[in-house]
Amino acid sequence: MSNESLANLLKEERRFAPPAELAANANVTAAAYEEAAADRLGFWAAQAKRLTWETEPTETLDWSNPPFAKWFADGKLNVAYNCVDRHVENGLGDRVAIHFEGEPGDSRAITYAELQREVSKAANALTELGVRAGDRVAIYLPMIPEAVISMLACARLGAPHSVVFGGFSADALATRIDDADARVVITADGGYRRGKPSALKPAVDEALTKPGTEHVRSVLVVRRTGQEVGWTEGRDVWWHDVVERQSEQHTPEAFDAEHPLFILYTSGTTGKPKGILHTTGGYLTQVSYTHHAVFDLKPETDVFWCTADVGWVTGHSYITYGPLSNGATEVLYEGTPDTPHQGRWWEIVQKYGVTILYTAPTAIRACMKWGEDIPAKFDLSSLRLLGSVGEPINPEAWIWYRKHIGADKAPIVDTWWQTETGAMMLTPLPGVTETKPGSAQRPLPGISATVVDDEAHEVPDGGGGYLVLTEPWPAMLRTIWGDDQRYLDTYWSRFEGTYFAGDGAKKDEDGDIWLLGRVDDVMLVSGHNISTTEVESALVSHPKVAEAAVVGATDPQTTQAICAFVILRGGAAATATSSAEAEGGLVDELRAHVAQQLGPIAKPKRILPVAELPKTRSGKIMRRLLRDVAENRTLGDVTTLTDSSVMELIQSKLPSAPSED
Repeated sequence: MSNESLANLLKEERRFAPPAELAANANVTAAAYEEAAADRLGFWAAQAKRLTWETEPTETLDWSNPPFAKWFADGKLNVAYNCVDRHVENGLGDRVAIHFEGEPGDSRAITYAELQREVSKAANALTELGVRAGDRVAIYLPMIPEAVISMLACARLGAPHSVVFGGFSADALATRIDDADARVVITADGGYRRGKPSALKPAVDEALTKPGTEHVRSVLVVRRTGQEVGWTEGRDVWWHDVVERQSEQHTPEAFDAEHPLFILYTSGTTGKPKGILHTTGGYLTQVSYTHHAVFDLKPETDVFWCTADVGWVTGHSYITYGPLSNGATEVLYEGTPDTPHQGRWWEIVQKYGVTILYTAPTAIRACMKWGEDIPAKFDLSSLRLLGSVGEPINPEAWIWYRKHIGADKAPIVDTWWQTETGAMMLTPLPGVTETKPGSAQRPLPGISATVVDDEAHEVPDGGGGYLVLTEPWPAMLRTIWGDDQRYLDTYWSRFEGTYFAGDGAKKDEDGDIWLLGRVDDVMLVSGHNISTTEVESALVSHPKVAEAAVVGATDPQTTQAICAFVILRGGAAATATSSAEAEGGLVDELRAHVAQQLGPIAKPKRILPVAELPKTRSGKIMRRLLRDVAENRTLGDVTTLTDSSVMELIQSKLPSAPSED
């Protein structure tokens, strides 16, 4: 696709109708919007019937003490039973639940009957280790089946889990163990990442030397890599010693719908992580419904793959609980998309006949950088639906994803939601919506969201402001663990009676919503609000730019100055590296390109070509660190970066600001 044709497509042909066959057989039609608008609570009560309840709820929502919601409060159910046992009882025991693909190439196919046996054994093992309903269990595992099994075993026992991403440091792990007062930790010797074993157990051992972790009585260790590990007798036990000898029979207990299911920690502005608390019935209702509706899941024929890590909420909702509650067959992959080669993901799609792929814009842009010839080597014809999650997707990446991965026919569902919301909130419906590249478009049926200005007035079509949620929803966080006041202050104090998502957004002339990134990523330049996402999109629409990260740096003249860090495509990168003069000319070219795309006010003051951007192990760009560099501050915490040396390289290259023209 030429740059000219792409520009025409983005400016003039912004709608893609659903494929006729998909629309004709879609799980959810336009009638769902009308049904939910007519009776929102009745709509969610109907979705709750997707689940199997031991005690059917008679009350849908208790909002008598806002913002502390209770959904289906008089109902009782067991999440693990809903995700595993009921499918076996319904004759689906031989259906594959999980196709596991290890990074070294080992694989396992786990049926629902096998999953039931493994979850039962793990629940019995945790019981032997003293875990009871209400006890918290920390899970610190690579992307292996035992991660999902551990989550389900905890849910089976009514023991809230706190999954900690396996790339986090010992300090980060200790903080989360302490805050949740976890008594058992489930980990592994290590996992495979980028072609070699990556140790996990040493981080657990170090974490458990920190204050606040002394209450941990057991560490259950999966043997994955065979690495030598330290061992504390009386505390550490091998999974294969304790779990494998357990009975395959376990009777799940039903819990109140408001019983805590999990705590998941997310970054806080104060530096102290926030423990987001999700409960049982409402959460499972919404993740089950949204997985069914947004992905148009046909469990008899679809193979679903969410590429997220279970350490993030996407992995909770759309690897473990959503797909399995719907009896889906899914792929679980341990490693990175470029190990042992840059076509690994597409090789996996081909191997398992993946039909639905859900991934992040960061990953899509990486694949763009590697080149369209790589996915072209694999048979991706099984793919019928694509999804995007984690951050706003720029239109060029959206178009590339559709063209080179979806063969220009697979609809893209660009989903907006958060750790706090628990499940998808804004997204196209694949059988209903004419999609627009880069827009999450509209709230799902049963969800009330809009864009408001500083005075909490809804903005008209064409206006911009802040994304808010105006009515409670089933999967919403119930509080911040142990800190109700922080919950109120963080999410409910900006606009009275309204949940403030922390994201900037705008409505287009059709009323569709476009996310602009976090509010602190909306720059104020000479009195104008400019989104970092929009500037990044403009930069990556240039044929020489593969990826971009934009931050606002304090500027005495304009309040904030736009600073951009760009990764160049192959030929441009080689030319720029070989000649400072060429790099300067390219910077001028890119500044002019942004000005042409967005207007002179959006022209970056600084553009720095770099070899890599600072990213966490989950692939998110750490714009906070780039802001530190742009403002010549001491760098903040870099422990979550994949490669902290990236920041040293960036700092060493930072040029002086160009003169304004």
